[in-house]
Amino acid sequence: MSTCGRLLSGMGASCSSAVPPERAAPSSGMYKLEIELKRGHNLAVRDRGGTSDPYVKFKLGGKEVFRSKTIHKNLNPVWEEKTTLTLDSLSEPLYAKVFDYDFGLQDDFMGSAFLYLESLEQQRTIPVTLVLKDPQSPDEDLGSLELAVTLTPKDSPIEERRDSTQNEVKTYRWKPYVKKTMLLRRSWKRSTKNQQSIRLSELHRKSQLWRGIVSIALIEGRNLIPMDDNGLSDPYVKFRLGPQKYKSKTVPKTLSPQWREQFDLHLYEETGGVLEITVWDRDTGRRDDFIGRCQLDLSTLSKEQTHHLELPLEESRGFVVLLVTLTASAAVSIADLSVTPLDDPQERREILKRYGVLKSLSNLKDVGIVQVKVMRAEGLMAADVNGKSDPFCVLELNNDRLQTHTVYKNLNPEWNKVFTFNVKDIHSVLEVTVFDEDRDRSADFLGKAVIPLLNIRNGEQKGYVLKNKELTGPTKGAIYLEIDVIYNTVKAALRTVVPAEQKYMEEEPKVSKQLLQQNFNRVKRCIMVLISYGTYINSCFEWESAQRSIISFVLFVVVVWNFELYMLPLGLLLLLVWNYFFSSSRDMTDMSMEAMFEWEDEDEDKEDKDSEHKGFMNKLYAIQDVFISVQSALDDVASYGERMKNTVNWTVPFLSWLAITALCFATFLLYLIPLRYLVLAWGVNKFTKKLRNPYAIDNNELLDFLSRVPSDVQVMQYRELRVDPGQSPSKRRRTNLS
Repeated sequence: MSTCGRLLSGMGASCSSAVPPERAAPSSGMYKLEIELKRGHNLAVRDRGGTSDPYVKFKLGGKEVFRSKTIHKNLNPVWEEKTTLTLDSLSEPLYAKVFDYDFGLQDDFMGSAFLYLESLEQQRTIPVTLVLKDPQSPDEDLGSLELAVTLTPKDSPIEERRDSTQNEVKTYRWKPYVKKTMLLRRSWKRSTKNQQSIRLSELHRKSQLWRGIVSIALIEGRNLIPMDDNGLSDPYVKFRLGPQKYKSKTVPKTLSPQWREQFDLHLYEETGGVLEITVWDRDTGRRDDFIGRCQLDLSTLSKEQTHHLELPLEESRGFVVLLVTLTASAAVSIADLSVTPLDDPQERREILKRYGVLKSLSNLKDVGIVQVKVMRAEGLMAADVNGKSDPFCVLELNNDRLQTHTVYKNLNPEWNKVFTFNVKDIHSVLEVTVFDEDRDRSADFLGKAVIPLLNIRNGEQKGYVLKNKELTGPTKGAIYLEIDVIYNTVKAALRTVVPAEQKYMEEEPKVSKQLLQQNFNRVKRCIMVLISYGTYINSCFEWESAQRSIISFVLFVVVVWNFELYMLPLGLLLLLVWNYFFSSSRDMTDMSMEAMFEWEDEDEDKEDKDSEHKGFMNKLYAIQDVFISVQSALDDVASYGERMKNTVNWTVPFLSWLAITALCFATFLLYLIPLRYLVLAWGVNKFTKKLRNPYAIDNNELLDFLSRVPSDVQVMQYRELRVDPGQSPSKRRRTNLS
């Protein structure tokens, strides 16, 4: 094979990158690899408009080591980006993958190529052209990437390695020492490979940890251009900072939208990075119209200070108004089990002091920390054709996301990693998802466990049965975790009545006959409860039971004659106390909840096949939007009814105690202060709120409180399944041995 062909194994490097065999780099030692990603040529079309939004990932040893910026709407992008890698061995090829960025969707694969490092010439810059290929369609022309690569030895003289190599070769002349020398070489290669794996794992760990937080309040847009026939637009905004994305709500029929949304993004670069902002007009049934874009260089902003910015749109008229604050990094870390923060007595005392009662009114957003030890998983599903999987574990707490390394070809992986998250809302849910890594496509889902932070028992190592994507039933395998949560109760209570943090990216709602029926049944159950109460009251009027009617009549006369407004919260308070001591309805009926999901699994495949066959949803977008609106409205009505019931039923004791505290305070106020003064204070606050803080984000404290109470569907999803010891691989092995 020619040198050029050996260098890139048929992937198409230009021959200028070839090197003479005698000057090829040896495969061992310490090296510095400098890569300059210059440009792409004739890349594949992946968007409807005949263009793509390409970006490039470099992988080494299965770990991502670099990701380029995204060049929008360009098949011949120019990146001019550089990165430097430190290598212990040249045996692993550099793997380049190109993707088309799709906001809110899975990014499209645009091709890949290998760069084999062993044949690179040292100590000079080599131009390389990588011809992109798709393993599934090897004949398809996907364009090429242009690089400049420099490989130099680091901290290890070349002559020393040559001498050691010559000595090893000479040893082969002496037969008694051949075996020993072979063993030494193999041991040395294994240690070199392990060192490279550790280095890549450390690089992977550092790439996940953020150095700060960007708090963004999207206030409004001004003087946007009209995109619809009525002279107006339905604008929304997309934000992107590195791999992070956020999409605002849509404000219909306006050129001066008021969004009033707040969200946080992570800063991974010390310099800050560039925040990309695009404004779009939502269109039903066709591709959304592009209104304009702007960029914000975060390195130009001072930290720990709120900046009021009016950013003009570059390719259009109009402005976007933001409030941006850069703050230092929260408590987030990844470590081995030997370096566990909360196991160190001194560090634990400092953390307990930080979240003690005396610190209740400082930094209200910092509610607490959660430490998660990811031990192992057992009995996972086989996702690869060889009957194995390459599992890794992803932990998500709201928009914070960290992940373990990949354990290759194993159904019972051991990770033994410790993750620490900052807690901004004690009502958050920790999501632990296990995936199977695939080289040329997106990772396969293996199972998921969801754990509300308030349900955690500190220091308890526990096995969680993995569930399916919908969280309605078990899948194969279990994951073993040990979790500790430390938080300040006062801060947690105060954060309960502010808007909950929304996930940046959530799946777009889809029309589903089963989901529509499920939401309808939930609303029907709430209405039936009200009807049953009304029937009971009516039976008192009808004197169906003389004893009941007499007691009700006396109670009615006494309450009405002595009624004061403070008795209203007092009555709700007594209801909560009664349910705490006497009600048996605190535990949800599992049968009724399981029945809600029972038919969903049966009809799911049939619905998918019918929709694919008829193509009904692709033709009637307007009807689809109506269905989604009705579906969402039913879900909202049912959810709030169920949340009120679950507050009274002590489903989440923390929230029920918080409700008792609020009702006691309301009773005390209404008893001491005339109603007109309270109404006057409420009105003055509402009328002057905009004057006192023009950029305040509107919220309703009662609805914010109820949003933290789980609905019946969420209670079902968060319910833990029992680990079946009979499914444990270790137990099966013991049984087989006996």
